[in-house]
Amino acid sequence: MPTATTDVTAHRPDAGRTRTTQRAVAFGLAAAIMTALLAASSVPTPIYPLYQEQWGLTALTVTVVFSAYSLTLLAALLTVGRLSDYMGRRPVLVVALVSEAAAMLLLAASDGAGLLIAARILQGAATGAATSAAGAALLDLEDPRRPGRAALTNSIAPVSGMAVGVLVSTVLVRFAPAPTVTVYLLLAGLFAAAAIAVAFTPETADPRAGVLRSLIPRISVPLSARRALLAAGTGVVATWALGGYYSSLGPALVRLVGPAVPRAFAGMVFFIVTAAAALTVWTLRRTAPLDAAIGGSLMVIPSVVLSLLALHGFGLICVYLGAALAGIAFGAVSQGALRMMLASLEERERAATLAAYYVLSYVSMSLPVIAAGAAIRHYGLSTTSQTYAVGTAVLGMAAVAVLTVSRRAAIFR
Repeated sequence: MPTATTDVTAHRPDAGRTRTTQRAVAFGLAAAIMTALLAASSVPTPIYPLYQEQWGLTALTVTVVFSAYSLTLLAALLTVGRLSDYMGRRPVLVVALVSEAAAMLLLAASDGAGLLIAARILQGAATGAATSAAGAALLDLEDPRRPGRAALTNSIAPVSGMAVGVLVSTVLVRFAPAPTVTVYLLLAGLFAAAAIAVAFTPETADPRAGVLRSLIPRISVPLSARRALLAAGTGVVATWALGGYYSSLGPALVRLVGPAVPRAFAGMVFFIVTAAAALTVWTLRRTAPLDAAIGGSLMVIPSVVLSLLALHGFGLICVYLGAALAGIAFGAVSQGALRMMLASLEERERAATLAAYYVLSYVSMSLPVIAAGAAIRHYGLSTTSQTYAVGTAVLGMAAVAVLTVSRRAAIFR
């Protein structure tokens, strides 16, 4: 009988293994997409000095280009960040990845600040839609036998992607015949292939009514995740602000401290931040998340001290050591905050919660950098960098205080 046959097939060991394999492949694809999205976000960092030389861009224009991406990403998170909870992960990811490929082609065709900003706006919109959907898909595909793997991947994939993006871009700037074109064409092909792959993967979330309502900008976080976000929020602000500075103005800081440094070394400062962050996420994967967030917030302070020493004549070694400590702080706080937030979420809350986290993160990364870019015009890079560093250190100390109070209050026990 058909029913009996179906039941027997469903319970065959090989059928179970096939489903497990399919879920593992889908999990790997979602992780790869998240990594590639963040790699694409950091690729322009080593290229900014080339843009400045070729097109005469100012430091303010560079921060505007950087922030055009971040602010558009924020707008996307606020509007379509929850869309995959209602439409499903697959359609949102396919459209976002196609848009990301188009943004890469636009970046490759850029010949001035205007087209560059337009391309970064399109990239920000696509990345905002895709990151929350891909991150939620990772949670959907969590293997019950390996709890915590999805939260770890959501922490490590972005920073690993940013590190890979900077490294590949730096190598191409040094050796490729057309560095402002080649890397973007490669990424366009990668995102187009990813969109095709996603179209053939199973859906992991059940579509539900309320699609139009989900587009109304609002931040919706369940109570358990809200407590974690409030406790770790100051640390997230401090570390992402520090990361934003190294991403947009790091190469300029390197050239200020060491004017004769090769262009490749200037661009590598953000690679140090992101590589250190990725290693930290992996190293602290079994550390209590609250302890990781406290330790990361503490690391902001020596990172800032080293940057200040570099600005007062102690050389490039302080810049690079400060960048490494900034990466450790970034990785520890990010993975601690995410693990606390994602500890127990229902399927319908996942994309919205991740969107809220990324809203806070990218506000923290973009707005201070915009302010810094404007301040540089009036006060210079050195004075602005020192003020930025002190402000970040104050935030780091405040984060340690808030998280310590949270631990004593046993909020997460």
